[in-house]
Parts: sequence; structure tokens; C-alpha cells
Amino acid sequence: MHLKFSDIRDFLKRTDLLLFFLSLAAAIMGLVAISSATATMGQSYIYVQLFALVIGIVLFFVFTVIDADIFADQWPLLAVAEFVLIGMLAIFGSHDDTGNRAWIRFLGIGLQPAEVVKVIYIVLMAKHLTYLKEYRNLSSPLSVFQLVLHLLLLFGLYMVISGDLGNALVFIFVFAVMIFAAGLKLYWFVFGAAAMAVAIPLAWNYVLNDTQKNRILLPYMQDTIDPSGFGISWEPTRAKLALSSGRLWGTGLYQGTQTQTAVGGLRSKHADYIFACIGEEMGMVGCIAVILLLTAIILRCVYVGLHCHSTFGMLVCFGMASMLCFQLFNSVGMCTGLTPVIGLTLPFFSYGGSSLFTMFAAMGIVSGIHYRPKPAQFRAYSSMF
Repeated sequence: MHLKFSDIRDFLKRTDLLLFFLSLAAAIMGLVAISSATATMGQSYIYVQLFALVIGIVLFFVFTVIDADIFADQWPLLAVAEFVLIGMLAIFGSHDDTGNRAWIRFLGIGLQPAEVVKVIYIVLMAKHLTYLKEYRNLSSPLSVFQLVLHLLLLFGLYMVISGDLGNALVFIFVFAVMIFAAGLKLYWFVFGAAAMAVAIPLAWNYVLNDTQKNRILLPYMQDTIDPSGFGISWEPTRAKLALSSGRLWGTGLYQGTQTQTAVGGLRSKHADYIFACIGEEMGMVGCIAVILLLTAIILRCVYVGLHCHSTFGMLVCFGMASMLCFQLFNSVGMCTGLTPVIGLTLPFFSYGGSSLFTMFAAMGIVSGIHYRPKPAQFRAYSSMF
């Protein structure tokens, strides 16, 4: 019995409990916000989110115990899983209310493969970058070609099948952060910027449809794109009204006008616009709490990455942090009218079982990197911090 207690104590001591409790606090605050946002829509949403939270907590501790290097060594299987999950959308995918073929639904349960694929992609990219950095020349044309090919295949396949620009852009942002953190020569970023300058007009003219173009331009040309205000600008306008009406302390839970109006208010209030609902009912104080919680989680991921003394671990942590950072920025930006509405969840807060348990699994991987004993040559150095 004493041995078991000591094992548990050692496990809890090595687990990143700070990251766990920050994630749990964010998820609980999200549950409260979703409960209020869906008060006129039935209780099934809160039950699904609560069930996903339980699964997420289990996954956090499972991935804390599993060494990320071990399953990263199975990279061929991970690569197959990555593309199979996206390919399943072509067969079983269904359109949600945004028109994107981004969900697989069965027996009333929905799964968004992109949420899982983002985490797999980060692990695979970290493994690939580590190999190139330690055994090849990371900045050689062949290495860069391999990395870009992986990104383009994933981005292109996902866009063609799902049309989900939001999650597709996450792949690009994560890629840019991870190759920078790995130490890719800066001149490649200049070449990349030049390539994007050529690719963006081509994508605008031949890849994006009119709805996607209008969503991108809407924050800057609303009077031209939707002068009536009853089209695609309806929800962004309602979101800004919700935020402005909340003021400092908010209207109170279950009291927001835009949040509680069943017809004529926010439609995606529990998902894409959860930040606006929090702003209306919990005020600026609630919004600041959301931003501080997620910023703390991001900084914790960066901290673990900087102190793990492993190239692979550092890149995984930076990849997870960049994913959270992009989604936080976009979610806040689209509710305030600063960025286009591209359908990304606010991590830990937005409704969505796939998003919630995947985020906990991702944080579990970061916790697992913190959990692993440091190499002997680094232990004396680590004690200085």
C-alpha cells in the first residue's frame, strides 16, 4: 500500500498539474458559458460537453504517461491516420451550418477529424524536423521540399474535401512557427513570403468560392458586401452588439439579450461566438479571464518546451502553443470584427466534443514531455531554473 501511495505521489509530482488545472479551469468556465448559451436550445449540449470533458481528463493523464517519442516513432502509421481521417470526410462527411464538409456524424454523434489531425500533424512535423536537424541539413533544398510537400498535401487535400479554410490555415501557422523554432535559415522565409505573394492571388481567383471571399472581406467592406445587414454580416454584427452590451460586469448568466434570444440573436453562440456570449453575460471581466487563462496555457506550453532539453519535445510544445495562439486570436478577432469569420473554435470554451477532448489530449502530450526525466547531462543545469 505504501508503495502504491508513493507511486501515485511520484506521478502527481512529475505531472504538469499547473497545465492540467489551467485547462480544467478553462473547460469549466466554458461549460458554464455553454450552459447559458444553450438555455433555449435544450440540455443535450451541456451533457455532450460534460462527457467530452470526462474523456479529455482521462486522455490528459494517459498521454502524460505515454512517451511522445514512442508513438512518434510510429510515424508511418500516424501519417496514414492523418490522411485517412481527412479522406473519410469525402465518404462520410456532412455539411454543417457553415457549408463546410468538416464533420462525420453517426448515431447523433459528431466528430471533426481536423481537431485530431492538427495534433497528429504537430507530432509528425516535430519528428520530421528533429530528424532533419540532427541527421541531415535542415535548410537544404531537399529538406525544405519534403517539409513543404507534407504541408501542401495536407492543406490541399483538406481544403478540396472540406472547404474548411479556418482549420486549414491553422496548419500553415503551426508550420511557420515550428520551422522557425527548429532553426530554418531566414532566407527560406523570404522565399516563402514571395511564394505566398504569388499563390494568394491564384488561390483567390481559382480556389476560394464567393462565400469564402465575402467572409474574408466582410470585416473591412461590410457596407459593400452586405449593405442590408441581414446576410453574412448578421452574426458578426450581433456578436459586436453582445460584447458592447456586456460592459464591465456583464448582464448576468442567462440574461443576455443576444445570447438568450432564440430567433434573431446569435445562432452559433455556443460554438464560434462563445466569446461574444461570455462578453455579454460576464462582461469585460469575463473576456479578460478567458484571454488570461488561454494565455497562461500557451505560456506554460512554451515554458515546458524551453526547459525539456529535447529538440522533439521543444517543437511539440511550440506547435501546441502556436495552435492555441492562432485559434485564440481568430476567435477573439472575429467577435470584435477584426478578423474574418472562418469557423474556428475557442479552445476549451467553444462547444464541441472533438475540440475539447483533443485539446486535453494535446495538453497531456505537453505534460508527458514535462513528465519525462531529463537526460543526466542536463540535470545539474536544470536545477538552476
